Amino acid sequence: MNRRVLILGMGGLFGSAAARSFRAAGWDVDRYRRGTDMAIAARGARWIVNAMNPPNYHDWANQIPQITKQVLAASRDSGASVMVPGNVYVYGREPSPWSAATPHHACTRKGKIRAEMEARYRAHAEEGRSVAILRGGDFLNAESPDTLMNRVMLKDLRKGKITALGKPDAQRVYADLEDMTRIAVQLAETEDHTPGLLDLGFPGTRFSARELAEEFSSQMGRDISIKKFPWTALLLASPAWELARELREMRYLFDMSHEIDGTDFHARFPEFTPKTLQRVVFEHLYIRGLKVVPDQGNAISSHTIL
Repeated sequence: MNRRVLILGMGGLFGSAAARSFRAAGWDVDRYRRGTDMAIAARGARWIVNAMNPPNYHDWANQIPQITKQVLAASRDSGASVMVPGNVYVYGREPSPWSAATPHHACTRKGKIRAEMEARYRAHAEEGRSVAILRGGDFLNAESPDTLMNRVMLKDLRKGKITALGKPDAQRVYADLEDMTRIAVQLAETEDHTPGLLDLGFPGTRFSARELAEEFSSQMGRDISIKKFPWTALLLASPAWELARELREMRYLFDMSHEIDGTDFHARFPEFTPKTLQRVVFEHLYIRGLKVVPDQGNAISSHTIL
């Protein structure tokens, strides 16, 4: 059976993690190179994994529709199925837990762009194609400096502080990329057997900034405090700094407790257990070379081999 996958955006967070997971599972992984003919690149591929996003939210309004148009054309030309890592922007302020049945009531410009993108994939699936949207929260990857966790929240960890971008007790859902892309591979093995759309929520790991600080405190054997993110400074920087302008729009998600409904996910993968907060914290300490204090009631010690 064909086990060739074309990955768009392999240099990004999801794309690079997906490449590792597909290769580990024995798939032939091809990298799409921007500016080349996507339809030609997709010929012979069983799946197109569209993990391509302009960095730092740059020019989403123009680039996301263009990328989507290319992906759909390449899928039609090659017969390849399409997989997309979805996010939670499309739900806006709809009460969670969020599922495939939750209305798309995006309350931000980027959320509306993503909702329009997903609508085009739904229409593509209605043409008899296989489309899988694997939806998760903010990405986690201890090794990547580009996650929000590493870039902002843990920036001052060595000083004994973590940064909360919203209410410290707001519980948010996170998607560990090693976990999420292993599921992507499992979906790729079978999901194209029946045409149509799969909108599957990845429940991931859910925790608040306060719980994160407490777990770091426990594993490091020292007090870790919480400081507030300087949104006012971000506002002042917005006219000249595109990322600041775009990040401000998503502020509501950091004050709003939310989760992804795992009912459909657990029905498909009953034996899968996402990483715990304890494991997530340990990996972020390990990659920084920070020693975990043993015998603190943790199942993971400094002697664990990753």
